[in-house]
Amino acid sequence: MNIHLWTKHLINLSILSMAATAANAGDAGSLDAKVRAANGRFENVAMATAEGYAPIPCASGITGGAMGIHYVNAGYLKDDAVDLAKPEAVMYEPMADGKLKLVAVEYITSKGPASLEGQLFNFNSAPNRYGLGPFYELHVWAWKKNPTGTFADMNPNVSCDAMTMGD
Repeated sequence: MNIHLWTKHLINLSILSMAATAANAGDAGSLDAKVRAANGRFENVAMATAEGYAPIPCASGITGGAMGIHYVNAGYLKDDAVDLAKPEAVMYEPMADGKLKLVAVEYITSKGPASLEGQLFNFNSAPNRYGLGPFYELHVWAWKKNPTGTFADMNPNVSCDAMTMGD
């Protein structure tokens, strides 16, 4: 009887071990992990500017939270390609010390419906606050946790408050 009980325990432990291994492998293969690996170079804002990204003002949400300062690559906006390592926008949160902290990237295309690694983009119709035609976009909060979701537009934990106006 003890042998059967031990066998059951070993089987349960094996199942738990396989499940934990699969869960950890899933984390490494998640879209936000892939985005961090492909775009970590942008933690230094100088890399973004060196690659042709230019800043646009910090975007705050009407009901709170923000997206941060978008550094946008106009060439990538025009080509409509979706490339994990070439986001159309790199997003930074302004910090109180004047530095910019990488928080997310944004993929944008006018061709859709669009997806990246199986994650569907959001559709924005025209007219919109960006002055663009209709487009599809996907935010990936790969460097700052977003309690409303990894792919949500606004992050309640991001603020534009540290922006210095008129400097």
